[in-house]
Amino acid sequence: MIGQQHHESGAHFAFTDRWGGVSAAPYDQLNLGGAVGDDPQAVHANRARTAVELGLDPAAVVWMNQVHGRDVAVVDGPWRHGDDIPGVDAVVTERRGLALAVLTADCTPVLLADPVAGIAGAAHAGRPGLVAGVVPAVVEAMVKRGAEPARMIAYTGPAICGRCYEVPDQMRSDVAAVVPEARAMTSWGTPAVDVTAGVRAQLAAQGVLVREDSHICTRESADHFSYRRDRTTGRLASYVWLGDTPGPGLGEATL
Repeated sequence: MIGQQHHESGAHFAFTDRWGGVSAAPYDQLNLGGAVGDDPQAVHANRARTAVELGLDPAAVVWMNQVHGRDVAVVDGPWRHGDDIPGVDAVVTERRGLALAVLTADCTPVLLADPVAGIAGAAHAGRPGLVAGVVPAVVEAMVKRGAEPARMIAYTGPAICGRCYEVPDQMRSDVAAVVPEARAMTSWGTPAVDVTAGVRAQLAAQGVLVREDSHICTRESADHFSYRRDRTTGRLASYVWLGDTPGPGLGEATL
């Protein structure tokens, strides 16, 4: 099942759950991750099915080789067959109609668009990427190409919440030293990190107002993949792209 949100501006955002695909357990059903042990043919079928449902050409989606860093790739098309996909955790494009995809199973997917400038960006923000600064890096890469933070539409997708992401106390301290807003406590009273809160704070510091945060905690939701909960599991995908022509303004999102 896919939730898609459109703006009158011409920006599109979409988020998957785990249902409606062809993968077998424990990747059932709509696994979109190609490096988690699932049958590659099932992943290919799931990616194609999702793209078609979104009205996209399956060959016009950019996937990343995510490594929990802060590097950003600027792209004008998908990687060519046989290319070594670079290890990056953010992508930016000025090409309308080209979808940027982020794979997650607890980390926070960050989707950005400046429809006026015609620039979209996507980032994979886990705890290491948050600390490394992948969110400021993707915003800066977009600004370098003419985007304006105050004009950006920002979405974060389903991710593990701060009440569920338990970490050692020293790890929480290390994260909070860089992003204080990420300091959290689990619902059972132990140290935790709230990555989405940290992402939101980093976006605000860059002048980007988050328009929408997902209310879904992947660890709590049986409809979503969660590495923390299941270890061997599939991956969700979050997509952002700009329509072929910009719309008249920044409308409200609808599902």
